[in-house]
Amino acid sequence: MSEVPKTEETLEADVAICGAGPVGMALAALLARRGVEGKRIVLIDGKSLGQAISDPRSIALAWGSRLLLEEVKAWPGIGSSATAIHQIHVSRRGHLGRSMMDRDEHDLEALGYVARYGDVVDALARACERAGVQVLRPLRVTDIVERADSVQLQLDDGRSVHAQVAVQAEGGVFGEQADKTTTRDYGQTAVIARVSASSPLAHRAFERFTDEGPLALLPQDGADGHQYALVWCVQPERAQHLLDLGEDAFLHELGEAFGERLGHFTKVSPRLAFPLGLNADPRASSRTVAIGNAAQTLHPVAGQGLNLGLRDAAVLARLLAREMTPAAIDRFASEREGDRGMVIRATDTMARVFADKGPLQPLFGLALAALDTVKPARMLLAELMMFGRR
Repeated sequence: MSEVPKTEETLEADVAICGAGPVGMALAALLARRGVEGKRIVLIDGKSLGQAISDPRSIALAWGSRLLLEEVKAWPGIGSSATAIHQIHVSRRGHLGRSMMDRDEHDLEALGYVARYGDVVDALARACERAGVQVLRPLRVTDIVERADSVQLQLDDGRSVHAQVAVQAEGGVFGEQADKTTTRDYGQTAVIARVSASSPLAHRAFERFTDEGPLALLPQDGADGHQYALVWCVQPERAQHLLDLGEDAFLHELGEAFGERLGHFTKVSPRLAFPLGLNADPRASSRTVAIGNAAQTLHPVAGQGLNLGLRDAAVLARLLAREMTPAAIDRFASEREGDRGMVIRATDTMARVFADKGPLQPLFGLALAALDTVKPARMLLAELMMFGRR
């Protein structure tokens, strides 16, 4: 890549958003939808759009996230390739008891969807383009200077952005945000891949808790012939072992961990891995605020990270569209405290408790069985996963 020409130009904006991932772009599109001029919104990202669109990761979108994306007309570009989740089967490996959540109990088309990250980015990029949002990429913010009435962001090409509010929406994985006020190292690594099974169950997702951590299989039919997105949480040394295995050996060990509900596993894509932990720091200053993974990086259990971030974007867009002031940022922190806290506590508890090998494990299996028989409790849990705390 050729060197970016240096310039001392200053761009004027109402809001500058650092991070043009799904959460940052959703915020920009929602702000425009609520009346903020597109040219007064600046999105800054270190990656090119092509790099972001080519990202092959799979992500889970709750029903509530679909409604949010429909509002900015980004859903058609995602929904055409997304796989609907009609049921979610939750169980504990080696113990009796399981629970099943079903869309029919909620009279919805789906509980959620599994989409490719690149498709979500592409659809939201088009929404931002239609809204006239200023997008600066690939560029990085090298410094932020906050004043009483504005924020100045310095870019690595010499330009600067002068805005009323700056939003940190640049995400990461555990270990990249060590300055967070709340951190927890789960001692786990997520192995991700796409797999095929001999007896797939259409539109059914699985969350299987093992002694090492959760194992999730999310339905996702694709052109490559694979039927499920796999997220397998294990200890780091075990993760490296799984990465080093040949295809047949890996599929055998996956079958041993998951069981025979889908027959046997027949094919796996190239595998990737990343460390797992909790980073949480919802603090904000008078003119800057963090949302999405910049505010909280969660364990992937229950697939709540992106959905929580999109709810951050929706609330912040509503408040900033009224006024770009410190008072709006204060109200954002207050309004988001309950939902953020509930999701962080729930995912943290599930990640730790269900992976524990202590004597209480049979009780957790019984708890799943009880949840399956108490419909109001099961429906409440599903609604929290779909919409967050409202």
